[in-house]
Amino acid sequence: MKKLGFGAMRLPIKNEEDASSVDSEITGKMIDLFMEKGFNYFDTAYPYHLGSSEKVLKEKLVDKYSRGDFLLADKMPLFYLEKEEDLDRFFKEQLERCGVDYFDYYLLHNVSEWTRNAFTDIKSFEFVEKMKKEGKVKHIGISFHDDADLLERVLKVYPSIEVVQLQINYLDWENETIQSKECYEVARKYNKDIIVMEPLKGGTLAKIPEKAEKLFKSYNPQMSVASWANRYAASLEGVFVVLSGMNKLSDMEDNVSYMEDFKPLNKEEYEIIKKVIDIINESITVPCTNCDYCIETCPQGIPISKYFELYNIWNRNPVEGFSPEHAYYRMYALKNTKGSLCDECGECEKQCPQHIQIRKHLKDLVELFEDENF
Repeated sequence: MKKLGFGAMRLPIKNEEDASSVDSEITGKMIDLFMEKGFNYFDTAYPYHLGSSEKVLKEKLVDKYSRGDFLLADKMPLFYLEKEEDLDRFFKEQLERCGVDYFDYYLLHNVSEWTRNAFTDIKSFEFVEKMKKEGKVKHIGISFHDDADLLERVLKVYPSIEVVQLQINYLDWENETIQSKECYEVARKYNKDIIVMEPLKGGTLAKIPEKAEKLFKSYNPQMSVASWANRYAASLEGVFVVLSGMNKLSDMEDNVSYMEDFKPLNKEEYEIIKKVIDIINESITVPCTNCDYCIETCPQGIPISKYFELYNIWNRNPVEGFSPEHAYYRMYALKNTKGSLCDECGECEKQCPQHIQIRKHLKDLVELFEDENF
């Protein structure tokens, strides 16, 4: 199997205000090219694109190609579970949405302290083990967004886990909060296959500061900025697939061009990446990846990720007075909810895979973008 996987969390959409409006025509062309080039691993989940991700994979992948020609991974949404009966209900709905009789890989979605009840009291592990025995799941695993200590405890208690999906990218590798390196080492210690998610950190590593991009281009003008991030993750021992979220056909064309005949990073390339990390860290204020898990539980409906994106852009090149970012903030605030209406309930921070202090940063951006007349 080739090392690039198609992550269906950020598919092309027709309406920026409607995450469910997946452009099935463009997605279909991307899937066709992916398959044509010999790649076959697809990853989706129940909440992606408000359910449209699973449905469009049925239409453009499952209904078109022979079942044995591709590998399909899906996930049990632990954060939605309230009782054991929910396990069977969600699983059957996912099979139906995807139009399959079984999943090649089935993961418990977002195993963490926040979802502890869902994989202990509700017995979700026992459920997926049962599905494997019945032939409805070929391989079972977890997607993980917590610290290395919890990962080790989970792998000790549940040895039937075969794969671990981790957030790994060159920017988070040494991050003490995300603990990419530490979690990777735990997974390797227990001989688990590793699936990499967020190799581009939500697109952050495809749009790096100009100074950093010049370092990459001076070494190899033909290689895209994104290629460095994907190859970094794929070069790690034990990683069998790297999930890249591609929302344009050009993204797909670029990714398959260098992953079709994958070559690991060399020593010189690693040294360049170290310099790039220093440059990027100087420019990022809020390490948001736009996963939007926070928005799903925000009682006020604040478009947190959009506001943080504007805040980061402004901080890269701060200007006195009114800025384009101020204008965009006002536009979003009029259509949605302004940041100052945050009631500090903290639900967003429980959901955040990046462990961002969302309430603190919201206060800072409100101070920047709002005034007494707003």
